Amino acid sequence: MKVGVIGLGDMGSGLALNLVKAGFQTTGYDLDRKRLDAFAKMGGQPTASAAEVGRHSDAVFVMVMTGDQARSVVLGENGIAAAMDSGSVILLTATIPPANVGDEPGMGQTVKACLQTIIGSVFSATCEAAGLAARAGVNGQVFFDVVSSSGAGSGVANTALENIIDRQFVGTGSHISTMYKDLTISLDMARDLGVPLHTASTAMQLFQAAKTRHPEGDNWIIVRLVEAITGVELHREGAVQA
Repeated sequence: MKVGVIGLGDMGSGLALNLVKAGFQTTGYDLDRKRLDAFAKMGGQPTASAAEVGRHSDAVFVMVMTGDQARSVVLGENGIAAAMDSGSVILLTATIPPANVGDEPGMGQTVKACLQTIIGSVFSATCEAAGLAARAGVNGQVFFDVVSSSGAGSGVANTALENIIDRQFVGTGSHISTMYKDLTISLDMARDLGVPLHTASTAMQLFQAAKTRHPEGDNWIIVRLVEAITGVELHREGAVQA
């Protein structure tokens, strides 16, 4: 099977790399030339347009940021729908508002919006806990070991905390703008349905503040907001002055 990926950012490039490693002939497209170059280095075949990806693929993953981008990529003048053969498959893997694509998009986007309220809240809570641990003088490695082996440990919390104690805030593959966007979708859906989301709303404000202060950062850079107040950082070897 020949596959394609449109949108080669943090998530799309990871998806593409896994496809290449699995032995699929993988074509890809992105507006960013640097992303196309990186895609080529991992073994993918860059193309000049979304339509070209469609012409060379039995299945195409669409990993863009917004509903408008998804609509353009799929149904636009140079979209993949018209370029793909009958029986081919389009997989919309981007997180966009459920109402953006078609009249009956299924529950995938809706469930993802619910899921992201949990993930965003875990990120923000982990960052605040790390700030508290640092201020109290807790050793970063000890805190990570306890959290990761406890009921509070999870893929989300463990990844965030490990990057915090290693002071890795940029270029780790989880840019803050994506989770920020996802939380806006979740909260918009909650508003439309009349559902209060107190914890996710607070997380959203932390993401908003961190995105404004550190636009280049990844999700766990939220901890820098707490550190700016306390003047103490959490490091793997222990807490030190910022």
